[in-house]
Amino acid sequence: MENLFSYLAFFFFFIILIIKLLYQYPNPNLPPSPFSLPIIGHFHLLKQPVYQSLETLSLKYGPLLFLKFGSRPVLVVSSPSAVEECFTKNDIIFANRPRTMAGDILTYNSTAPAWAPYGHLWRNLRRIVNIQIFSKKSLQNFSIMWEEEVHSLLRLVFKVSERDSQKKVEFRYFSSLLMFNVMMRMVTGDPCVGEEAASTDLGKQQLKDMKGILFAFLSMNICDYFPILRWVGYKGLEKNMLRLGLRRDRFLSILIEHIKQMKTAEKRTLIRTLLSLQESESEFYSDDVVKSIVLMMFAAGTDTTATTMEWAMSLLLNHPEVLQKVKAEIDNQVGHKRLLNDSDLVKLPYLRSVVNETLRLYPPTPLLLPHCSAEDCTVGGYTIPEGTTLLVNAWAVHRDPRNWEEPNSFKPERFEGFNGEREGFRFIPFGIGRRACPGAGMGHRIVSLGLGALIQCFDWERLDKEMVDMSPASGFLLSKAKPLEALRSPRHSLENLLSQL
Repeated sequence: MENLFSYLAFFFFFIILIIKLLYQYPNPNLPPSPFSLPIIGHFHLLKQPVYQSLETLSLKYGPLLFLKFGSRPVLVVSSPSAVEECFTKNDIIFANRPRTMAGDILTYNSTAPAWAPYGHLWRNLRRIVNIQIFSKKSLQNFSIMWEEEVHSLLRLVFKVSERDSQKKVEFRYFSSLLMFNVMMRMVTGDPCVGEEAASTDLGKQQLKDMKGILFAFLSMNICDYFPILRWVGYKGLEKNMLRLGLRRDRFLSILIEHIKQMKTAEKRTLIRTLLSLQESESEFYSDDVVKSIVLMMFAAGTDTTATTMEWAMSLLLNHPEVLQKVKAEIDNQVGHKRLLNDSDLVKLPYLRSVVNETLRLYPPTPLLLPHCSAEDCTVGGYTIPEGTTLLVNAWAVHRDPRNWEEPNSFKPERFEGFNGEREGFRFIPFGIGRRACPGAGMGHRIVSLGLGALIQCFDWERLDKEMVDMSPASGFLLSKAKPLEALRSPRHSLENLLSQL
């Protein structure tokens, strides 16, 4: 009987779609578009990784590309001028997010700042995170926690170095451990994996479990493009999301309840701050809003920053002359008698250039979070219908030879004297416009601090003469790439300092 209902639902959906295709006159002023197939639209043209597949289509049809993914119209932009037009003249029109199954289930009724619909709620959420998390004062207070977690990581790497003659490490674990511990310290005051457990299989399992609960990519899935698949429970996608949502809610509820029951407020953490605001404005700062903000910190600030740190090290290993230049800069500005700290970063412009060049070549989200047009608008002289999903291909923008000399080469020098206004819309790893990532500055500082400290204290080499190849092969995220393995050994000039940590 269940199969019968599924077939009937599919049949009626097919009939409705055919009627829509026959009687809906196409807009004659849409951007260029390849040949599409009935029902599936342009899905047959996509290969993995998707952002490279879209880049190939844009090279053929132009920087403004109109596609149909199932029932959804999609605009793909791949040039700075197109990006600029979308996020200046049309910024408010494209300020919304498309409605998705993941957004419905995993973001507390779309109260997560990154996924909330544009309007009063989003403005309040943005104000909260800008003041309580990303203001200069808040970041200065949090930077003490960053430094402590970096020191904890250095102790771990040093201890592993002492007892491991092979000197081989999986760098992804170190970068992920640092970012999750930093975020958990900011949120609750305590790391998610303690130092004793961090060097054991138990610590690795704890980190894996945390990722499974807290990190879920909120992009669109096949059910968003073909709503009938959600109706028939395709592959249990919705049930699995619901289960994940319940697990996540229980986990976050326990964190919040633990902070509520603490009698002292010695640690000024994010949850503590939000709960104090809840006492004065309970009608807005509900538990769901508190959870959604905490969730945003983990979903947007852990895997993305850890991946950037990993890609940066892979590029440095493939370009040892650049690695030596970074090391020399740190030695000159910081020396060997103390460890690099957050206040040193302003004196390390070449390290900053390395991180920027990494973000250019490997933006953590090559296709930026999708936007959705609230009404008809014009981009590049073309008419974009209301309800069109906007995908910005940062990967293609960052590698366009019209905007970058030798775009596929790793050249940190191109960012010397970096000025965000000068780079304009050709460098957009954190998005652009009013929905740009508010944590861009914090993420850059944490990556620079962690990477710089590891370079200051250890010598790093490739496993062999072969170039490092992490080869991202699928999906929308670069974290799907092969994990980076590298050789490391403590620098002789820093061994005494490391042993005293």
